[in-house]
Amino acid sequence: MSSGSGSTKVILIAMMANLTIALAKFIGAYVSKSSALLAEAIHSVVDTTNQVLLLLGEKASKKKPDDAHPLGYGRETFFWSFVVTILLFSLGGLFAIYEGIHKLEDPQPLHHPILAVGILGFSILLEGYSFYACLKEIRRKNPFHNLWTWFRKTTTAGLLVIFTEDAGALIGLMIATVCVSLSWALDNPAFDAYGSILIGCLLVGLAVLLAREIKSLIIGESPSKNYRPHIESLVRSHIPNSQVLRFLALQTGDGEVMISFKITPGNIKEVSKLIQTINQIEDQIRTQFPEIKWQFVEPDIQD
Repeated sequence: MSSGSGSTKVILIAMMANLTIALAKFIGAYVSKSSALLAEAIHSVVDTTNQVLLLLGEKASKKKPDDAHPLGYGRETFFWSFVVTILLFSLGGLFAIYEGIHKLEDPQPLHHPILAVGILGFSILLEGYSFYACLKEIRRKNPFHNLWTWFRKTTTAGLLVIFTEDAGALIGLMIATVCVSLSWALDNPAFDAYGSILIGCLLVGLAVLLAREIKSLIIGESPSKNYRPHIESLVRSHIPNSQVLRFLALQTGDGEVMISFKITPGNIKEVSKLIQTINQIEDQIRTQFPEIKWQFVEPDIQD
């Protein structure tokens, strides 16, 4: 499975899970009058919308380069991922905080709390499956063998968003379950309201953290893989005593990289032979690293 198709599969699984969960939560929130469950229902709707936007971004990123966008549309995924963080912050986080505060001002007892807890348990199972599928894809792609390092350095925006959403959803569901249970056991609707506020604060915090990472990709971030040692070794094998100067690598989209560098002539004296050798190097780079879509290589004698 290719990098893109793997991320798309994870997005589709998350979207179907969240759509099912949202319907169950809305039914539960209507019957039980639970503020925390309503906040979670809105959260699931936002997540479902977000996944539609991520699919839109993935499709748009596949458009071919044109005169207006000579390096293609790969960064579409970064833009739509940033839109997702805004929705997570506003519609998800801020609404949950507002709903919790409103419930504190006008507390109402829970109705059918067993149903609410049952729906939350069902939601945890579905969300857990979605999170498992996401983690499985991350393990397949993660070169760092550490989840936090992957989060900070990955350039796969869609997978990063799904991971953050799924992790936030699971934690939010656990908060909602605890708070609804406390509200039921202690006959105190305030705990339900506190749950909504805590879920809102969680979503706002995750949205800010995610926005920071996506912003770095939009501005222009180097790939998570260090290509320079491999390319320097390749250049030396073709051109003895040559050096790689001004090496630049930039992530231009999910699974798309641009590199630019200069090559000194080394032992090659003829211009035509140097150009031919550089072309051979470019072909080998393209074969060895198919994610490198753009190469700009220039012969030079100084940095």
